[in-house]
Amino acid sequence: MNNFDWSGIAVKAGAAIVILIITWILARVVKSLLSKLLGRVKVLQRSGGGNHSLAESLGNVGSLIVWLLGLTAILNLFELTQVLGPIQSLLAGVLGALPRVLGAAVIFIVGVMLARVVRELVTAALRGTRVDERLQSLSRRATQGSTQQGQYAQGDPQYAQGDPQYAQQDPATVDPETGATRRMPSGPAAGGPAGGPGGGPAGGMQISNLVGQILYALIIVVMSIAALQVLAIQAISEPATQMLSTILDAIPLILGAGILLAIGVIIARFIGGLLDSMMRGFGLERTIGQLGIDGANAVTVITRIVQVAIVLFFGIAATRMLNFPQITEMLNAILALGGRVLFGGVVIAAGIFLAGLLARTIGGGLVAQIVRWATIVLFAAMGLKYMGLADSIVNLAFGALVVGGAAAAALAYGLGGRDAAARQLNKLERKVDDAVQEERRLP
Repeated sequence: MNNFDWSGIAVKAGAAIVILIITWILARVVKSLLSKLLGRVKVLQRSGGGNHSLAESLGNVGSLIVWLLGLTAILNLFELTQVLGPIQSLLAGVLGALPRVLGAAVIFIVGVMLARVVRELVTAALRGTRVDERLQSLSRRATQGSTQQGQYAQGDPQYAQGDPQYAQQDPATVDPETGATRRMPSGPAAGGPAGGPGGGPAGGMQISNLVGQILYALIIVVMSIAALQVLAIQAISEPATQMLSTILDAIPLILGAGILLAIGVIIARFIGGLLDSMMRGFGLERTIGQLGIDGANAVTVITRIVQVAIVLFFGIAATRMLNFPQITEMLNAILALGGRVLFGGVVIAAGIFLAGLLARTIGGGLVAQIVRWATIVLFAAMGLKYMGLADSIVNLAFGALVVGGAAAAALAYGLGGRDAAARQLNKLERKVDDAVQEERRLP
């Protein structure tokens, strides 16, 4: 009993009690301060698990760290090295990583705030310059231009001939019951898209909001990479940093491809409207109508084909920029097939035009119809063969048609021309007999 230092033990016990009291006070203060300070951040006000917010959970974590420090001090006071070693290692790891975690969290929070500020500034600046309204007005004029061109050409033949006095008027229609002429309103009065602020497709994404969201995402990605690098946890930071770096490298390519495709759409609309106006102005609609084909629909189809080809061309360039070889090969195949089909269609259309021209040159009657349909069949076979659509079937059908026509002609001559053939043979026989008798009379 005398070997025990009761006074030393009492001092250590008292010191341990004091450490516990101080630890309890500090833990409550740290928990309260962290909960109040972090509770001002909107992101940390969300509920984590149960009824506690993320700020309160982080406050509890800070309180537990204070308790861990206090218990370590008590164990060190009583010199319990076997128990103190693992706890000190754990505490050293936690305290060593805590500054990096706090630094990464601060960088990420600052990045979120900066991204929001930049998004609001860019969106407000673009709205102030009326970019959305100008783009919507440009798109609306390009769409209405081709539509009104078709309405003018169908409602007034003089417009198709290029009469300038009709160029600024609304298309006219005639009431079949009263015979009165009335003008068709265009634009907002006709139910078209109204101009002014807020115009455009309902519910569509505005350019100002789109640019703001893109910049917001870019800043978040950059700040996330910086936060993960500060965190310096290899198992987490390296894969996440590589993934975010890949996304960051792909964003300029995606933006470039999107801009390229948008330019292609704008050029396609412009060229489509110009081509539509030129074809109607040169009277191609009337020329096609003389062949028995709806000229208005034919001009519209040609315009749409040209627009789709232009968009496909820019789409191939966009996929090459994105380095998508499979999609690029598929679009190249579609464009090549479309070119063959388009050229084959042009050959067939030229054949129909030439057939009509030959039929009118020869005049009416059966011969003109035979020449007309023979020309159409010939050019149709040429067009289908160039398209590459079942070459063997086209060759077989064309050969069968030629052989069938020859056989039909032979049968028609053989069945319907027997009397004529008999008369010709009788004439030949009489000539031979007369020649023989003439030779016999000679001395």
